Formats: sequence, structure tokens, C-alpha cells
Amino acid sequence: MDLPNSPDHERAPDGSQSRFTQRSAAEWVTFGVASAILLGLVGLIFFDWQANQNRPPAFAVAVSEAVRVTDGRYYVPFAITNTGGRIARMVQVTAELDIAGVDEETGEQQIDFLSGHETKAGSFVFSHDPQGGELTVRVASYRLP
Repeated sequence: MDLPNSPDHERAPDGSQSRFTQRSAAEWVTFGVASAILLGLVGLIFFDWQANQNRPPAFAVAVSEAVRVTDGRYYVPFAITNTGGRIARMVQVTAELDIAGVDEETGEQQIDFLSGHETKAGSFVFSHDPQGGELTVRVASYRLP
């Protein structure tokens, strides 16, 4: 409830009451600095969006050296990162294990959705020790949304 004689109401020079008070220099400086920071952040976000939106998907696959053995199976963890700017769908990652004197083993993983600069992890499962042969992990295909 507004009271006519409350301290929130100051008298204007003409004697009428004013609902607004004059801002101090510190308030204006604070407002200016906060506005500049906000505009800077919005500008950086817009710049990043413009710079990366036209970069096609590109992939980096990292295979971990820490192979886990469970029930006679060898689990090889990997991580895939979309280093591009655009989204990729149905990213197919394949692994081929070539050991001399043994049939080649292959594995496939499908990542449903991988946005720009996102990393997802998974594992390939082999029946032979991957450290005894040559393991090749690569991206075979992907789709654009």
C-alpha cells in the first residue's frame, strides 16, 4: 500500500510527488558494467554459433589401452568425439582385429546422435586378446539430420 507521506515518495521541484528516485553514479556504473558483460556474452555465443554451424561433422576416435577381460571376452573401451560443428546421426564405428593365423574379428557400434564437440563412449567385445594383434577402430559412416 502506498502512503502519500512515506519516505519512498519524494517531492518533485514543483511540489508534486514523484514515484521515481534519481539513480546515483555508482548505480549507473554498475548498470553499465553489467550490460557490457551481458552483451559480451551474447556476442560470444552468437559468434561461436556462426563459426561452428557450417563446419561439417568430423570425428576423433580414441581407444583405451585398459582392456578388461570378463568370462574369456576382451572388452576394449573407446571414446568418439565429434570435432566438427554440425550434428551427426547414426554414426557407425567399426573395429577390426587382425591377428596372424586367426580369422579377423570385427565389431560395430552405432551412435544414434552426436552433436558438435560431444563425446560418447562404448566398448568393443572380442574373443581374442587385442594386444596380440592389430586393432583398427574407425568411423565408417554417419547421417546428417
